[in-house]
Amino acid sequence: MKAKEMMDKEFVFVSKNDSIEDVSIKMEEYRRFTAPVLDENMKLEGWITSFNITKGLREGKTTIADVMSPVEEIMTINENEAARNVVIAASNNKLISIPIINDENQVIGVTRSVDIVDSMSSLYDIKVNKIYKAMEKELRGVSWDELMEASAKISTRTTGVKITAEEYEKNIENATFGEAIWATGGLEKFFAGLISVGELVIARKVGRARR
Repeated sequence: MKAKEMMDKEFVFVSKNDSIEDVSIKMEEYRRFTAPVLDENMKLEGWITSFNITKGLREGKTTIADVMSPVEEIMTINENEAARNVVIAASNNKLISIPIINDENQVIGVTRSVDIVDSMSSLYDIKVNKIYKAMEKELRGVSWDELMEASAKISTRTTGVKITAEEYEKNIENATFGEAIWATGGLEKFFAGLISVGELVIARKVGRARR
């Protein structure tokens, strides 16, 4: 997934020559707390926040140029960078929004924290059986029954609660990725379990081949 797949293409932007009052009305109308300041070529010149607006109005400033943050202080992400870079940048720098640029340094979108949450939520809603189907495809020559049998054994080994392959298959039939993460105690443990399943399946096939 690339950064451009997580951005808002219908983003709000302003000009440095706009009046602070007009921009305050625009941001209120579109319910935005931040906005990029762009030139006529859609290139970044600054950044504005609701705090800048409030401070500017209080101090009697007139234009966005008087209160915007300079372009040198603004973090940008190229549209073709991995989406995870946007998430990491937003988290590490406590950013509400990040402008997304193309190779010509034009701003083509803005990724907001809400866009990140929406994207992550959609990933959490992926059905677990789709992940297992992908494993079945990658582990060529492995049947679905073999995958379920190995998964049941790994689950029993990990939890101490005996479960059959049929019971395991029923449990994951409607389970989502997010539910599986919570159930297994975290993302790392979930994927460690998948790796263990793959290793067990391969080990069994090798053992049968040697007989």
